[in-house]
Amino acid sequence: MSSAIAIRLHEVRKRFGATEAVRGISMEVARGSVCGFLGPNGAGKSTTIRMIMSIILPDAGHIEVLGATALDAKDRIGYLPEERGLYRKMRVAEFLRYMARLKGVPSRDIDHRIATWLERLELPGVSRKRCMELSKGMQQKVQLIASVVHEPELLILDEPFSGLDPVNARVLTRAIDGLRAAGTTILFSTHQMRTAEDLCDRVVLIHRGEKLLDETLEGIRRRFDPRTLLAEPMEDASAARAALRHLPDVTDCAWSDADRALQLRLDEAADPHGAMQQVLQAVPMRRVELRRTTLDEVFVRLVGGDQQVLAAQEVAGD
Repeated sequence: MSSAIAIRLHEVRKRFGATEAVRGISMEVARGSVCGFLGPNGAGKSTTIRMIMSIILPDAGHIEVLGATALDAKDRIGYLPEERGLYRKMRVAEFLRYMARLKGVPSRDIDHRIATWLERLELPGVSRKRCMELSKGMQQKVQLIASVVHEPELLILDEPFSGLDPVNARVLTRAIDGLRAAGTTILFSTHQMRTAEDLCDRVVLIHRGEKLLDETLEGIRRRFDPRTLLAEPMEDASAARAALRHLPDVTDCAWSDADRALQLRLDEAADPHGAMQQVLQAVPMRRVELRRTTLDEVFVRLVGGDQQVLAAQEVAGD
């Protein structure tokens, strides 16, 4: 295995009874990168992560982690599973010291590392509290500390943002950015496309156990050409909408409160830059720009309007 690759999967498959949860997935995660493992609930993300961690074994295919298996490299890996679990009656500092010792952290370093991480994750004054006395968000942050206190080379997070309020989600985002800056390789699963867009160098998108996309964010934006223009008229938006909706390259035109502009959906065959010139010639504009393609939009295009999946995404808040 190349030293530049932290995780490699080749044609990995896993079946549970009649359900094939993972269908021949191959992927690589480069050292020092942040890779988002994306897909709706039930796509096979957690099953794949459990195979990467050697918690369950694949039915077929091959997995390498840090040049070996996760069992061989366990002290070099941090793992936050989807199923959260703490020793509820233990005090926070006691729990974290125990986890640090299990991971081989030198005794002289343990308390300093714990104090640093409690401060970084905005958990003042909790070290003496019992784990069961903490809120769900606080418990989740304590578990993250337990997964990173030994300064792992590779950190695997399964749905780390699930259940977090926006404030705690921002704290966790900053922590992941800090770990990335320190050179930690990070793989995290999520069904929240916008979160991945903010954090990742690369994304792997799966649906019904199959890989649909494996690319850098820059590559995704090149591959999925923007099909929407944002146009802010100088004067009356209603009159501008009436004029623009009949342009030959425009299939739909509607006002967006979020963008404070008209959204012009373009025909698939249209040249976006040519369409921008048409808009500028038709109506005086303060601005006309291409709307950046989002992972949400890419996902909808790739799943082909799978209504079950899209409905599940709505319920999950995506």
